[in-house]
Amino acid sequence: MAGKPYKGHKKGAGRHVQLPEWLQASEAWATLRPGPRALYIELKRRFNGSNNGHIILSHRDGANALNVNRNTVGPWFQELEERGLIHMTRAPHLGPSGIGKASVWALDELRTDDMRPARKAFMSWKQKQNPPTKNRTPRPSDYDSEQSKQGQAEVTVLKIVTR
Repeated sequence: MAGKPYKGHKKGAGRHVQLPEWLQASEAWATLRPGPRALYIELKRRFNGSNNGHIILSHRDGANALNVNRNTVGPWFQELEERGLIHMTRAPHLGPSGIGKASVWALDELRTDDMRPARKAFMSWKQKQNPPTKNRTPRPSDYDSEQSKQGQAEVTVLKIVTR
């Protein structure tokens, strides 16, 4: 008797990108704009389970994958690095034959392939808070000088009247 025919075509769920709940709950991820989030997901998509620290993604390839201009993704890479979600393991450069070599990245949520533990710097990242202002709309700088002139004018008027 043969195996069940309806299970013959099932080979697995296929590739997927996993974003753990603790990553999504971090302040660094929660306050991230949609563009850098999409770039992070593209980097994670290129992670195959054993190549962390060797994920190759140039600005041009990232822009093509996300359907944006190549000048747009540069600040996104920088924002992800500042928040501690990724770090560059090898900078872009020209190879010995003059052919450009793309940047190589590592995801900080996972250990690298050389068995170094995950950095997880994004867990301690805090958004910079601007100090609260007392007034919603600041007064113009010439307001104080006008008030002092009016005060002096009133004083001089009073002096003239009292004489």
